[in-house]
Amino acid sequence: MKKDILTKQAWFSNVQKDLLAGAVVALALIPEAIGFSIIAGVDPKVGLYASFCIAIVTAFLGGRPGMISAATGAMALLMTSLVKDYGLNYLFATTILTGILQIFLGWIKLGNQMRFVPRAVMLGFVNALAILIFDAQLTQFEDASIWVYIMVAAGLVIIYGLPRITKAIPSPLVAIVVITGFALTTGLDIPTVGDMGTLPDTLPSFALPIVPLNFETLDIILPYALALSLVGLLESFLTANVIDDLTDTSSDKNQEAVGQGIANIVAGCFGGMAGCAMIGQSMINIGSGGRTRLSSLSAGIFLFVCIILLNDWVARIPMAALVAVMIMVSISTFHWDSIRNLRRVPKSETAVMMTTVFMTVLTHNLAIGVVVGVALSAIFFSRKIAALIFVDSYLKENGVERIYSVNGQIFFVSVENFLNTFDFREHLESVTIDLTHAHLWDQSAVDAVDKVVLRFRRRGIKVHLIGLNEASATLLDRLTTHSSKQTIFKEGRVIH
Repeated sequence: MKKDILTKQAWFSNVQKDLLAGAVVALALIPEAIGFSIIAGVDPKVGLYASFCIAIVTAFLGGRPGMISAATGAMALLMTSLVKDYGLNYLFATTILTGILQIFLGWIKLGNQMRFVPRAVMLGFVNALAILIFDAQLTQFEDASIWVYIMVAAGLVIIYGLPRITKAIPSPLVAIVVITGFALTTGLDIPTVGDMGTLPDTLPSFALPIVPLNFETLDIILPYALALSLVGLLESFLTANVIDDLTDTSSDKNQEAVGQGIANIVAGCFGGMAGCAMIGQSMINIGSGGRTRLSSLSAGIFLFVCIILLNDWVARIPMAALVAVMIMVSISTFHWDSIRNLRRVPKSETAVMMTTVFMTVLTHNLAIGVVVGVALSAIFFSRKIAALIFVDSYLKENGVERIYSVNGQIFFVSVENFLNTFDFREHLESVTIDLTHAHLWDQSAVDAVDKVVLRFRRRGIKVHLIGLNEASATLLDRLTTHSSKQTIFKEGRVIH
């Protein structure tokens, strides 16, 4: 990964498109960062400084080239009570601790666990995010004049029409310039970026948060930092997966965790709040042709230029222009094939996808939606595996000994099916249970085996267990209640 950060390919293989895409992203970042600051209950400059710092640092140290990270709504929602109850300095301290935790999570390779997130959950995540992005734009139409509707429509026409003529310049950037020029020329009284909040006109300065360095402070900020670190990494990992699919490239999730952590530490030290990857801005970047680390860096630099040097001009950009861009992002983000293929996809996967969407939209928290989706997917998977347990039996010629051959996975979901296959009323002298093609996974499995052995024993029937593999035999030996009184065979050999 370090080699990738330093290569010419990682920085200068797509210069023109990366710079133009960065400019579009920077303009789209400003109102969002201001809006997220308002959600968190802090001054707009806190979100803008955070976006600038995080975008710059992750451009160098992140694990996904072309992905945009900055202040986000999901993170802002988690900060509201902290800011309200304890103030701004505790927010900065929490942001720094969030970064430290993320570096640790990257060090222990948390990113490797992304393979446990099913595709149905990924689709639900993407679709829910598209819905939330679109929903966030609707406030701009409340009590709006007819000109807002006209300008948004005109922006969409430019965004979707210009690529049919030329792709030399990103159509979203052209839409912003054209609509802004029209608004300034006509003098229309419509909402602008400046109406969202005052843009800062000075550089952020380094300063450690002024909080007591004791366990009481840690007790206050640790729960918030833990939640922020996990939510931030979850969003970043899932966004990286989406960009991986769009660009047919791979990313280093663990490096991304470390990069996000360092970025949040820097943000906290320069008066910013915690942030993470932004799928909306990342989609703008990719859709505008951005691919390398230069696109992420240019987004951060252009953001700096806009808010510090060109703040008077940026403040005049109509919100309608940015709304058109974000509606385009919403449309392109939504995975329309997931709707068209509903009848072909297994019902369980459709349920997981829809549940993920519903929970995310309901709570406006991507982490909750994904966790619920993964949990539901695990339940469906467990039920499928539980049904794949088979027990065959035959009676020996002597008529007093029966052999049961078990095939499948025995764990907490499948134990009921396992127990129902035995006939405890049959008059026998001995029973042999062959577990050669089975595996015991947990305490419930051992308890089920105990019940079978003890029920037969109460009727005076001897029981022999054979064919246990190493792991199953070890688990049974450790947890069983009958092993000291009953012969158990492992792979045909007596072990007790």
